[in-house]
Amino acid sequence: MQKTLLCLGCGYTARRLAPQLLARGWRVIGTAREPVAVPGVEMITWPGEEISLAGVTHVLSSIGPNASGDPVLAALRDEIAAAAAGLEWFGYLSTTAVYGDRGGDWVDETTPVAPTSERGTWRTLAEQQWQQIPGLRLHIFRLAGIYGPGRGPFAKLMAGKARRIVKPGQVFSRIHVDDIVQALLASIDAPNPGGIYNLCDDDPAPPQDVLGYAAELLGLPVPAEVPFDEAGMTPMARSFYGENKRVRNQRIKDALGVQLLYPSYREGLCAVLAAEDMERFVPPAEPPAL
Repeated sequence: MQKTLLCLGCGYTARRLAPQLLARGWRVIGTAREPVAVPGVEMITWPGEEISLAGVTHVLSSIGPNASGDPVLAALRDEIAAAAAGLEWFGYLSTTAVYGDRGGDWVDETTPVAPTSERGTWRTLAEQQWQQIPGLRLHIFRLAGIYGPGRGPFAKLMAGKARRIVKPGQVFSRIHVDDIVQALLASIDAPNPGGIYNLCDDDPAPPQDVLGYAAELLGLPVPAEVPFDEAGMTPMARSFYGENKRVRNQRIKDALGVQLLYPSYREGLCAVLAAEDMERFVPPAEPPAL
């Protein structure tokens, strides 16, 4: 039987994963809130159109919860529970925000969840609700900050809009989207129902260091530092700085055999810049035939 992945929320990460599976001969179905074309993917506008699990062997859910809960659980829990026995793999993209603020200390998958933000609380509840579906071959992936082509700091730097906001002692973990993809593929190839994995690189780092390195890559002046208390950030942006932790990723290496393509932001940003340069490059028009 042909393997079929249903991406509930065919967003940034799922669109990097899809070509890998299509190249293997898989069928890929995806959902989006608005009509959109994704090469090779059978797209469904949802909510709106009906979602069928007939023939689906694998599911990846990346639609985030809100104050009302997980919208996928609200709409499709019964259907997923009924189909659970026939699903070979179910992946849920969560967030390292479930660990809350740790004052810069290290956390791993054995660290008890203790969310300190609204989004972390919502994700924690969603994880628990997915875990309660009997027979579901669930794999939870707790993602650090995602970056990659189109999601790097370069556009803001070139537009002169980037700010190096400094909060002493603050670090963030992050991960290149292609390392997320390779971890998902490794899990699909070696399912371990009940598995929980942190997806992050090896180098938690202060955000001002990352932005400074990106400016150096572009050959631009490093933006001046702006103290956190003077930054005038939105409540959402400020909330990210309310959590300070270093996330370990040893489990994806030991259990999934993942070797990070981009073990730190340095390698990752170099790759992002190269990819974005390629996307910006427009080949010259061919000369007219003589």
